Amino acid sequence: MLNLSFSKFKLSAALLLSASLAFTSCGGNSGQEAGSDLSGAIQIDGSSTVYPVTEAVAEEYRAEAPNVKVTVGVSGTGGGMKKFTRGEIDIVNASRSMNEAEAQTASENGISYVQLSVAYDGLTVVVHPSNDWAKDITVAELKKLWEPEAQGKIMRWNQIRPEWPDQEIHLYGAGVESGTYDYFTEAIVGKSHSSRGDYTASEDDNVLVQGVSTDPLALGFFGYAYYEENKSKLKAIPVDNGSGGVLPSLETVKDGSYAPLSRPLFLYISSKAIAKPEIVDFVNFYLENAGELSQEVGYIALPDNVYKEQQQKFDEFAKSGATANQQ
Repeated sequence: MLNLSFSKFKLSAALLLSASLAFTSCGGNSGQEAGSDLSGAIQIDGSSTVYPVTEAVAEEYRAEAPNVKVTVGVSGTGGGMKKFTRGEIDIVNASRSMNEAEAQTASENGISYVQLSVAYDGLTVVVHPSNDWAKDITVAELKKLWEPEAQGKIMRWNQIRPEWPDQEIHLYGAGVESGTYDYFTEAIVGKSHSSRGDYTASEDDNVLVQGVSTDPLALGFFGYAYYEENKSKLKAIPVDNGSGGVLPSLETVKDGSYAPLSRPLFLYISSKAIAKPEIVDFVNFYLENAGELSQEVGYIALPDNVYKEQQQKFDEFAKSGATANQQ
């Protein structure tokens, strides 16, 4: 939903004119016409899950607009939101929706924004390839393993299923600043930001991949793209939500059968950022190329009509923003 309660910004007439011209020339274009004439800098930060899509788009865009410096950081959705709502970055990658406290901070700092969906993800539960006992796992078992009450108590594989080995279980998962952590805890435990704390945590999914792939007693979770990129050294476990175990895939995430761990991925763009023509151009380029590039990096593209809806949503936001900025 658009947040259109814009603050009044004092911008020079020249900057306003350039932003208006940029929107006119870039709206709905891939950046091929206007991008090469643009310069400036775009600062993006946030989710490590969304990072592969945004970095792939940024790489393509750098070829179209070589004078625009696009920087993509990875501080987790929570870390990115802190920077975004303080006005320190232009765009935030997010693997969850903005929460109430973040929206309040943005409002206090005069920052309005638009949320755009860019791809689907399926959080993947993984073990070491040598694990020959965990053929699947139920949502109830995942909750038993990850809920706060499990800390210091559920420490061995056979405490999940009696037939599993009487050996330690080593857990790896998203850090508390990660939108992946928020989504997983809400979907599995039933309450966002609620889980045991005695596990190896990181906002960087590559750290989790490294941990699980080198630990025969490990179980972890992270975004599907990181599993796809490293599936030669990981094993995904089918998740059973009551209808039998289902593995994440392009098909099962898209049709919703991989539940409850399928989710959309987002970009947030601030009202202040769209005063810069290079950002309007970049976001248009992103929406035109996100479908193809999200699949290239291992995620699931949205339907074409949804990308068109996101483009229209951004166009309306950019027009409204230009009007507000002139007040």
